[in-house]
Amino acid sequence: MEDDGKSSPKLPIPGKRNILITSALPYVNNVPHLGNIIGCVLSADVYARYCRLRGYNAIYICGTDEYGTATETKALEENCTPKEICDKYHAIHKEVYDWFGISFDKFGRTSTPEQTEVCQAIFNKLWDNKWLSENTMQQLYCDTCKKFLADRLVEGSCPFEGCNYDSARGDQCEKCGKLLNPTELKDPKCKVCQNTPRIRDTDHLFIELPLLKDRLEAYIKKTSVTGSWSQNAIQTTNAWLRDGLRQRCITRDLKWGVPVPHEKYKDKVFYVWFDAPIGYVSITSCYTSEWEKWWKNPENVELYQFMGKDNVPFHTVMFPSTQLGTEENWTLMKTISVTEYLNYEDGKFSKSKGVGVFGNDVKDTNIPVEVWRYYLLTNRPEVSDTSFSWTDLQAKLNGELLSNLGNFVNRVLSFIAKPDNAGYGSVIPDAHDAESHSLTKSLAEKVEKFVAEYVEAMEKVKLKQGLKTAMLISSEGNYYLQASQFWKLYKEDKPLCAVVIRTAAGLVHLLAQLLEPFMPSFSCEVFKQLNLPPQFSLSDERGEVLLASRPWDILPPSHRIGTPQPLFKELENDEVARYREKFAGSQSDRRARDEAANLADQLNKTKLSDAKKQKASSKGGGKPKPQPAADREITMARLDIRVGKIVKAEKHPKADALYVEEIDVGGGEIRTVVSGLVKYIPLEEMQNRMVCVLCNLKPAKMRDIVSQAMVLAASSSDGSKVELVEPPKTANIGERVTFPGFEGEPDDVLYPKKKVWETLLVDLNTKENLVACYKDVPFTTSAGVCKVSSIRNGTIR
Repeated sequence: MEDDGKSSPKLPIPGKRNILITSALPYVNNVPHLGNIIGCVLSADVYARYCRLRGYNAIYICGTDEYGTATETKALEENCTPKEICDKYHAIHKEVYDWFGISFDKFGRTSTPEQTEVCQAIFNKLWDNKWLSENTMQQLYCDTCKKFLADRLVEGSCPFEGCNYDSARGDQCEKCGKLLNPTELKDPKCKVCQNTPRIRDTDHLFIELPLLKDRLEAYIKKTSVTGSWSQNAIQTTNAWLRDGLRQRCITRDLKWGVPVPHEKYKDKVFYVWFDAPIGYVSITSCYTSEWEKWWKNPENVELYQFMGKDNVPFHTVMFPSTQLGTEENWTLMKTISVTEYLNYEDGKFSKSKGVGVFGNDVKDTNIPVEVWRYYLLTNRPEVSDTSFSWTDLQAKLNGELLSNLGNFVNRVLSFIAKPDNAGYGSVIPDAHDAESHSLTKSLAEKVEKFVAEYVEAMEKVKLKQGLKTAMLISSEGNYYLQASQFWKLYKEDKPLCAVVIRTAAGLVHLLAQLLEPFMPSFSCEVFKQLNLPPQFSLSDERGEVLLASRPWDILPPSHRIGTPQPLFKELENDEVARYREKFAGSQSDRRARDEAANLADQLNKTKLSDAKKQKASSKGGGKPKPQPAADREITMARLDIRVGKIVKAEKHPKADALYVEEIDVGGGEIRTVVSGLVKYIPLEEMQNRMVCVLCNLKPAKMRDIVSQAMVLAASSSDGSKVELVEPPKTANIGERVTFPGFEGEPDDVLYPKKKVWETLLVDLNTKENLVACYKDVPFTTSAGVCKVSSIRNGTIR
């Protein structure tokens, strides 16, 4: 949806409202999820479309944020260069936003020569104006890789007592969630070469925020009021000011970034927080060489910025300080619109863990883009966190879009399209004395009020309120049709029926205009059915807002409409159930489920030996006789491995190395299990864990306690690490863990003399992707495959 570059770039126009719109630059190392989309690009798109609808001169600038440690780390994971990572994910982002109909004037990227030029020019001004200082920091240095290690290039044991997670990153421990400095890690290792780095001094550059405090506070105090900053932006900014501004490092010991134009620091690059907001400026410079007319023109340009709450300090403190420090006449942000978090079902969206619905997922559903846009915007987390749920999406589609909006539009247009003896032969009728009809006049007064409220909400960037108000007009339209009983009027009072239908057709046109910022594909379809070009305008200059108070005058009599079609399709319960199941767990779980299903198909096609033997034994007709357990072929089908949940775990009273667990294995059955895991897994980590339980081993007494099953765990090659094999969290307790291609009922009790378990045990392992397998066949549940936390190529026992 980006400007195609063939038309001339827009520049500020004297005497008009010139609005520069940005949304936080999405980081390029992953696919955006729905929370990212509503928090940034979609919200900004709605406002940009609204501005154009109102006739303002507006441009919308965005792009991918491409420099920094996360890109280097992702490149290491995918065994390619940072540039290749950026090229790959920039294309993915653009494809997602194109599908969502995001109307950028320019969607660029920060890894450009223009970014280097603008960023270095700003740095030079800050240096010349003495707002920068030099200081020494301690940082981990890898002698093997011959470089200082950024936070995410270091892993080690978490230093916090009670955690000791051995794969904590240099910036944060994923297990306990605490923020870290790389130098705090115990037994740190370079993520690239696995050698131990050492602490070295390194010099860096800092921006002196305390010295800029007075200028910054004056700007915030004035603009937060005149620009109607959202409350969450004001609270976050005030918290930063209250805690006291500190000098902030603006350089990093990396290769992938904008080089620092200073001889002493030529081997360093700018820290991504410093250069990313400058990306708005450099991307604008890629849009037009006259970019300064937008960015250094505060008298004539209003800057509106959209983002999630975690980005606020960079836009209300860091970036304005950088601009103020250059002492140039920058266009400073006027209005900031901040969203809280959109959660997924009962948890959080997570890019790193792949939890939730992602931008590229929505294309794989049968749900149209206008439904996705409507649901995200009506659920926009403006003042508090909100949640995405499939049942809520279904309720809003079926109850609001289909029954309210779609029903109203289709009812009006379908009646007009009926032949002359039953309708109007697809021609808008003339309407006389509409104002003398009390019901029509009452409707017009309500619509005039609603349109004024819509404009007021949108001007204040209260997008959810604007959408709600527009939908109220649709509700009023439905009430108007019912109250007028137009089907009776057609037979009894045709002139009055013509008033009602022409008024209702005007409302259809008005709704398409008001909803275009929210659902452009819907509005285009309505205009197509009205037989009108998709040109949307609701400006004061043309008197179009005033026209809303006379809906019967919006469409001219004798205008011929197009062909009415239903605008929305009902979302059925079975579809909702299918989507909830499909998007359960993480993206890696979904991939593993797909892989397991594909593997099952392949194995079914090639027919395993069990099937061949059954076929051979059943020649001459009749069913094969069931084999005694002792004579059956030894396959994974004979094992009764179930999804279990530990409801209680404690130390064995007579053995220091053993735990005693009470495990729910389904159907109300609790099994007592004794496990030798004390040395490897802390007791608190054994509580309420989902586990894989082998339930048909012969019970065995261990230090006076009978163990009625076995918990499956993986061991590293040197035996130093042991981890539980875990089913997906959404798996059903008690369901059988299966092995695609190995069919059949399990033995009641495994026949000890045949050594069934011992024979199969040697082929149980974990793969590079951490999936638990028998040979190459994954442990599979209805919710996906079973995995371990970190042991690759381990053995399972």
